[in-house]
Amino acid sequence: MNRLRSKRWLRLSFLHPPDWLAKVAPDALQEADRIRAVERDLGLLVKASFLSILYYHLFLSQWFEDVVLLREGVLEVVRLFYLIYLVLNILGGLLLAGMDELPFALTRETVLVLCLVDALFVGALAAVTGGFDSFLFWIFLALIIRNAFSLPQAMRQIVLNLFTTVCYVAAGLTEGIMVQMEFEMLDPKTREALFPGGIENPTEPVLLRIVLLLLMTACCYGVEVLFDKQRRVEEEAREAALRQQQLQSAGRLAAEIAHQLKNPLGIINNAAFTLQRTVKEGKTITQQIQIIREEVERSDRIITELMDYARLVEGRVERLDVVEELDAALRQVFPEGVAFEVRLERDYARALPPLMAQRSHLSLIFVNLLQNAREAMNGRGTLTLTAHPRNPFTVVVTIADTGPGIPTDKREKIFEAHYSTKEKGSGLGLAIVRENTELYGGTVKVESELGKGTKFTLEFPARTMVRLRK
Repeated sequence: MNRLRSKRWLRLSFLHPPDWLAKVAPDALQEADRIRAVERDLGLLVKASFLSILYYHLFLSQWFEDVVLLREGVLEVVRLFYLIYLVLNILGGLLLAGMDELPFALTRETVLVLCLVDALFVGALAAVTGGFDSFLFWIFLALIIRNAFSLPQAMRQIVLNLFTTVCYVAAGLTEGIMVQMEFEMLDPKTREALFPGGIENPTEPVLLRIVLLLLMTACCYGVEVLFDKQRRVEEEAREAALRQQQLQSAGRLAAEIAHQLKNPLGIINNAAFTLQRTVKEGKTITQQIQIIREEVERSDRIITELMDYARLVEGRVERLDVVEELDAALRQVFPEGVAFEVRLERDYARALPPLMAQRSHLSLIFVNLLQNAREAMNGRGTLTLTAHPRNPFTVVVTIADTGPGIPTDKREKIFEAHYSTKEKGSGLGLAIVRENTELYGGTVKVESELGKGTKFTLEFPARTMVRLRK
C-alpha cells in the first residue's frame, strides 16, 4: 500500500530566528506614529536642550576641564566628536521634520542611525566623566527605553540595546585605562598622596549596573511583546466582528431577494399548470406552457441556491491557521488507507499570519483544488503545496500537480459556473473556489502547460475586509 510521502527541504536552524523573536511588529502607520511622537515631537526638543547645555560646558565653562582625565588630548577629541554629533543630529532632525513627505523606510533607517550615534556619543561622554561611576549611566537606561519604543522590530531593538550596553562597558574600560595611564605618570610621592591604597576596582557595583542594563533590555522587549500580543488580539477581534457583520448583511440581502421572488414564481407556476390542464387539446400551446414550467422550476432552483447562500449568517468567522487547514483538506481528499500513488511535497513558511474567515469557506477552496489535482493526475503523480507570506498581511498558497494540464483556450473559462473540462463534472468546483476567495478580498490565478501540469496560486489578505460582490 502506497502512502502519501511528505518532503520538506532541510534548512539550517540559524537561518530562522527563534519563535520568541518572530513577533509581528506594529504596522508602518503605527510605527510612524511612534517615531513622530518620540523622535520628532519630543526627541528633537530634548536633544536641542541637551546639545545647548553640553556646548556651554564644553566650550564656555571650566566644568569639563575639572572632570576629564588627560585634559589636553581627550578634551579636544570630545569637542571634535561633539561637532560631528551636532551635524549628524541637525541632518537627522531635518529628515524627521519632513518625515511625512519622505518614504517611511528612510525615516526608519534615520532613527536607527541616530540611536547608534546617541549610544556612541553618551559612551564617549561617560568615558571622561567617571566611566563606570559616571552619572550618565542613567542616560543609558533612558536610551534603552527610548530604543524599545522607537524600534519595535525584535532583532533591531535587542541588538541596538545590547550595543548600548557595550558602549557603557567600553566607556568604563576606557576610563580605567586612562586612570591607569595617569597613575603611572605621577611621581611616587604624589601617587602615594593621591592614591594611598592604590587604584580601587569596584567590581560589584559595575556588575550590578551591567546586569541592570541587560535586565532593562529584556524587560523592554518583554513589555513590547505583551503590548504587541494585546494589539493583535484586539485587531483580530475587530476584523472578525466586521467580517461577520458583512457576511450577515450579505445573508440578509440574499434572504430578502429570495423571499421577494419565490412568491411570484410560485403563482406563475400554478397558473401555468392550470392553463396546461385547460388547453390539453392544443399541442403547441401545451409545449410552450411546459417550457414555461421548466424555466420557472429552474428559476426556483436558483432561488433555493440563493437561500443557501443566505445561510452564511449561520457561520462564524474564526482565526484560522492556513497550514492546519491545508493539512485537514489533504486528509479529506487523500484519506489514510486508500492507495494513491501520489508523492506529496510541502513547503510551509514559519509564522504565517492567521486568516479571519469561516472555516467552511476556506475548506471548500482547498478541498476543491486538491480533488481537481487528484483527478487530473488520475491518482498518480506529484502534488506540491506551498504557503508563504508575501508581506505581514498577505498569505500566498500554491497547489501544483503534474497532470496533463489545461489547454490555453480553456483557462479563462474554468472559473465560470457550470463549465467543466471533465465529462461528468458539475462545473461548480472552481467557481466556488473563486467565489469564496474573492469573498475575502483574495485572488486566484492559474498557470498551466500541456503535458507538465497545472498550478493554482491563491492570495489571501490577512486583514482586508470582506469584499461584497456587486
